[in-house]
Amino acid sequence: MVAAGLGDDLLLANEVLDPTRLAALAAAQAGAQITIAVDSAETIDAAANAGLQQVLVDVNVGLPRCGCAPEDAGRIAALARGRGLAVRGVMGYEGHLMVIDDHDEQRSKVAAAMDRLLAAHAAVGGEIISAGGTGTFHLHDRVTEVQAGSYALMDTYYARARTPFRQACFVLGTVLSANPKFAVADVGLKAMGMDHGNPSVETLDGQGADVWFLSDEHVTFVPHSGVAAVGDRVLVVPAHIDPTMAMHETAWLVRGHEVVDRWPIDLRGW
Repeated sequence: MVAAGLGDDLLLANEVLDPTRLAALAAAQAGAQITIAVDSAETIDAAANAGLQQVLVDVNVGLPRCGCAPEDAGRIAALARGRGLAVRGVMGYEGHLMVIDDHDEQRSKVAAAMDRLLAAHAAVGGEIISAGGTGTFHLHDRVTEVQAGSYALMDTYYARARTPFRQACFVLGTVLSANPKFAVADVGLKAMGMDHGNPSVETLDGQGADVWFLSDEHVTFVPHSGVAAVGDRVLVVPAHIDPTMAMHETAWLVRGHEVVDRWPIDLRGW
């Protein structure tokens, strides 16, 4: 993002210990304002030793992943300031609440998570309270920024939440084998993030399909209308866009059936 000139104010919303990665970020600071998440003495030391200057204290608001305990946030902030870092505020990602079918339940649980984050912010200080995501963006009125990302491309997981965002990314497949009962296209486990379940399949004219399963190289599906023919193209919609993007080397930008640009993807070093 820095190389692309998007460096006005960038947050790496993750803890990083790799000195090579952190050195690259520090070297890019001349052209960008970079803030990184910290949640321990070790991540603070790594950021400071690399020459990074700004941090957010990452707070665990209910997702059992990264983040310090809310009651420990003030101590983490003091450690960071002791290493000469500017503590800009707090972040707390309620990722476990992104898709809940009962909207009242989701609203209540997000509010409870934000209560924990605001309590931590009272001890930390700073101008930033960062939280949220594509599935809860509409529930936030007490934070300064929402960390929504998947909305830009979307997937079937977030489509379940009935968000207002359109699907913008597909893996284009070709039907390799077909018979009256089912068809097989060349988009398999090696091309799809599968931790949120099967993708969906659409024909180029917008008809849906029932997906049976994916194997290494193939997706087996039943078109809702008509019989697929060998050579037909299909649009496979991932259930989880993030890991799907990391499996591909190129994103082709299209307007209708016209290719307008080609963007390389290289996430292997990260």
